[in-house]
Amino acid sequence: MLPESKLDTLLARHAEVEAELSSQLAGDAFVRLSREFAELSPIVETVKNYRAVANEIADLESMKADPATDADMRQIAEAELLDLQARRDKLEQDIRVHLIPKDAMDDRNVILEIRAGTGGDEASLFAGVLFRMYERYAAKQGWKTEVVSESPGSVGGYKEIIAEIRGRGAFSKMKFESGVHRVQRVPDTEASGRIHTSAATVAVLPEVEDVDVTIRDEDLKIDTLRASGAGGQHVNKTESAIRLTHLPTGIVIAMQEDRSQHRNKAKAMAILRSRLYEYEREKRDAARSADRRDQIGSGDRSERIRTYNFPQGRVTDHRINLTLYKLPQVIEGEALGEIIDALVTENQAALLAAQTGA
Repeated sequence: MLPESKLDTLLARHAEVEAELSSQLAGDAFVRLSREFAELSPIVETVKNYRAVANEIADLESMKADPATDADMRQIAEAELLDLQARRDKLEQDIRVHLIPKDAMDDRNVILEIRAGTGGDEASLFAGVLFRMYERYAAKQGWKTEVVSESPGSVGGYKEIIAEIRGRGAFSKMKFESGVHRVQRVPDTEASGRIHTSAATVAVLPEVEDVDVTIRDEDLKIDTLRASGAGGQHVNKTESAIRLTHLPTGIVIAMQEDRSQHRNKAKAMAILRSRLYEYEREKRDAARSADRRDQIGSGDRSERIRTYNFPQGRVTDHRINLTLYKLPQVIEGEALGEIIDALVTENQAALLAAQTGA
C-alpha cells in the first residue's frame, strides 16, 4: 500500500508553494521555491492521476456489483477494469520511485576526470575516445562541456583530462560512470593484428559549493608557478600557474590552463572542493560498508565496470551483466544512454527493495 498520508502532505505542500510563488517574491526565496515546485510537480501529477484511476476503478466495481447492471455493461466494465488496474499498478510503481530518497547532489553539475591507465599510448588514445563519448552524450542531453585541464598523450588522446559538464541532473546520470573502463582492440601500429587490452579510469564528481565543503585557510598551501608549455614570452614573465595543497588530506591540484592566475585558482578550488566532498563521502561509505551493497557496486575507481570490445563490436557493463552489440553507437554517445538508463533503473530497483525490506 502507498503511504496515503505522505501523499496528502506532498499535495498540500505543492499547493502551498504554488500560492507563495503567486505572491510578490524576489531573489533567493523565489529561486528556492521555484526549484521546490519543479521537484514536486512530477510526483503530484502522478498522485493525481493515480487517485483519478483509483476512483474510476471504484465506480466500475460498484457498477459490476449492482444487480441492475445488465450483462453487456458488466462485460464492458470488466474489460475497462483490466486496463485501469494495469494503469494503477504502473502509476503506483512510479510513485514509489518518486518517493525514493533523492541524492542531494543529483541536480549538480559534474567534474569529469579521465586518466589513461595501463596500456601506454593505447590507453591515452582510449581516454580520448571516452572523453569524446561523454562530450557527445552531454550535448544530446542539452548539457555544456568545458575542458578545465588537459595533458595530451604523445600520439593523441590524453594522459589526463578534466572537464566540467553543466546541466540539470548531470550528476544523477553521470555518477554511474566512475570506475575502470577497459578496451580491447587492435592498435593501428600492430602489424600482426594482435588484440591489445588497455584501460582508462573515469571519476565523476559532483560540483560542490562553498556551503557543501569547508576549506580552512590554514589547511591550504598555495604555490604560484610559471606556466610551462606553449605561450611564448608571456609564459616566461608571468607566474600564472597555481598549485593548491590541502594539508590534512594531501590532495594536490595544479592548474595552468588560463593566463589569469585568479581564474586558475578558481578552477583549482572548484576541483579541490569536489575531490574533498568525494573523499568525505568515501570515508562515510567505508564506515557503513553494509549500506550501498547493491548491484550497481560501490563506485570505487579500482572497479572494472565496463569493457569495450572493438573486434566484436560489443560493450559490456559488468555491474548489471548488460551487453550491447552497438559499440560504434555507444562511443558516438548515441547508445550510451541505454546503458546509463539501465543502471539508473537497476539502482532504483535496489533502493526500492531496500525500502520495502525485500
